Amino acid sequence: MEEHPIGTVRAVYFSATGTTRTVALTLARTLAEELSAPLEEYNFTLPAARTAPPPVQAGDLVVAGLPVYAGRLPNVLLPYLETWEGAGALALPLVLFGNRNFDDALIELRDLLIRRGFLPFAAAAFVGEHAFSTTLAAGRPDRADLDTARAFARRAADKLRAGPVEEPVAVAGRTPIGPYYQPRDRSGAPIDIRKVRSKVGAQCDQCGLCAKFCPMGSIDPRDVRSYTGICIKCGACIKGCPRQARYYDDPGYLYHKEELELGYARPASISLFL
Repeated sequence: MEEHPIGTVRAVYFSATGTTRTVALTLARTLAEELSAPLEEYNFTLPAARTAPPPVQAGDLVVAGLPVYAGRLPNVLLPYLETWEGAGALALPLVLFGNRNFDDALIELRDLLIRRGFLPFAAAAFVGEHAFSTTLAAGRPDRADLDTARAFARRAADKLRAGPVEEPVAVAGRTPIGPYYQPRDRSGAPIDIRKVRSKVGAQCDQCGLCAKFCPMGSIDPRDVRSYTGICIKCGACIKGCPRQARYYDDPGYLYHKEELELGYARPASISLFL
């Protein structure tokens, strides 16, 4: 079989705590090796990287990695994603979910990529440690997950070597896309944590790493106890703090976190589409 001509394999991702980055790069590296193509990385986690779309060209293959927020793509990223231009490039949409479910996030990403001029030929939903927790899907993606990613990338490369892709890959999800997952308390009342922000404990030494890590640029680097914008509860400041100084104390947030840890403690499965 002849090699499928690929210009550049591009790992393009948003990854506040590193789990999406790990899987996206594993897939992209393996594809680049299999297809004898160069590999480039485009990390749009921080605001400065979202001022222009990724540098995609015709003939490229893009591994597009996004986290799952409440069963969907993060709504704050949608305006940026709609600036992308696929130029007919192949794409492998990838979503990372925190052990509950990816719901409609993968089909949402696939359809967005199609709308922006990409041709999704394979897709995947992997599991990553939940942004709220250190016990829910702890340590994932683990070695077995990454072995699965490499094996899947080899199968995806085989698909490309077998001949041209004619149709977008079919994936799980609803059409039209369903609503965001709504956490509820035991009486069925909705829990709204959209305006909740992390707080700072006495052990903080004002190192400023939390401000540097914040994907929304919302923590004031001159005073890390102050916010200049929204908090998306991504876990970057919590898990990135070397002194474990940031925390949440909102009752609704803590209740939702506990319910997730109790209700979804089982090891969730990876879903692959080819």
